Amino acid sequence: MHKKNTLAAILFIAACTSPALYAQSIAVTPAEDRMAARGPAAAYTGLGITEILFLHNDESSLTGAEIRFEPGARTSWHTHPFGQYLYITQGVGWVQARGESKVLVRAGDVVWTPPNVFHWHGATTEQAMTHIAVWRFDGDNGGEFGPLVTDAEYLSELAAD
Repeated sequence: MHKKNTLAAILFIAACTSPALYAQSIAVTPAEDRMAARGPAAAYTGLGITEILFLHNDESSLTGAEIRFEPGARTSWHTHPFGQYLYITQGVGWVQARGESKVLVRAGDVVWTPPNVFHWHGATTEQAMTHIAVWRFDGDNGGEFGPLVTDAEYLSELAAD
């Protein structure tokens, strides 16, 4: 085994056997305890159903949600103070940063949007899309919503491959 890998393995084992590890608690939220709701008209065009997976709290500034977009549905332009990851779990969709061409995304793709970049994401005109979004809050600020994405913006050309 490589020395660097050996050191990493030793540190991992030490961390796993540390008494501090056992002082932690794991919290499980059963799937049936989560609720899904239609995204508000001020933040979505079309039908977007959001299920909050976890919310930021005193111990973590992260929030995660699964969002299902019906064909033609999309978010408004919006930002996140520390950026956002999207993991596309089903279907086909589009993402776009302001000033750039929209990009096609498919199940299995991961999208990173940098901090404070206005962007939108949603399904294509003919296919639904589901993604898991993870973003970090700055205090109570999870981001800023801008205007709805116009049909012209939504139907704009895709970025060249």
